Amino acid sequence: MSERDADGDRADDPPAPRPDADPPGGGEPPTVEALIQSLETLEEVVDDTEERRKVREAMRAARGLATREPPSVFGRVVRGFDRSDLAEALLGSVLFGIPMLVEGGTTEVGAVLASRPPALVGTAVVTVLLVIGILYVADFQDVRVHKPILGVVPRRLVGVLGVAFVTAVVGLTAWGRVDWAAPAVALGSTLVATLPMAVGAALGDLLPG
Repeated sequence: MSERDADGDRADDPPAPRPDADPPGGGEPPTVEALIQSLETLEEVVDDTEERRKVREAMRAARGLATREPPSVFGRVVRGFDRSDLAEALLGSVLFGIPMLVEGGTTEVGAVLASRPPALVGTAVVTVLLVIGILYVADFQDVRVHKPILGVVPRRLVGVLGVAFVTAVVGLTAWGRVDWAAPAVALGSTLVATLPMAVGAALGDLLPG
């Protein structure tokens, strides 16, 4: 007869699992977004047309599940850059840029930058770094780089900066704030206006989710 302990259990029985024990693997359960990302990776390596069609159908179904999750302003997964993102970036750019279009200080600073090329380049670099920080570092949203240009440059970064720069050029020119007969001053003024517009474009793109 097998020996039993004081509680009546067999001495050689394995210990019962604790109710609060972690699941096998110790990791968190997979999410819908992780599934979508895996399917996107699979789509890029599948060669057969029929198999690729099935993968895309699975992606559509997974995205349908993702839309049923409770809405949240922050922390949502953002990928790609489409027309709605472009419109949101344009709105944010205009809202942040209107003061720069009416203030005389914009052209004054632009003239200073035109006479100091290192400052001109530095302003452009700071603008790019600020946008990168908002999009990919500040973690307002979980921004994913999807199909970058030339395999390196994120489409969202190019879109946000492009919207801000074009808005600055069009706004300053249309309202007679710059004279392109003096291109250095006009470019300096445009970069000055682009900086806050780029910040507004990045926030406008991300905050609506």
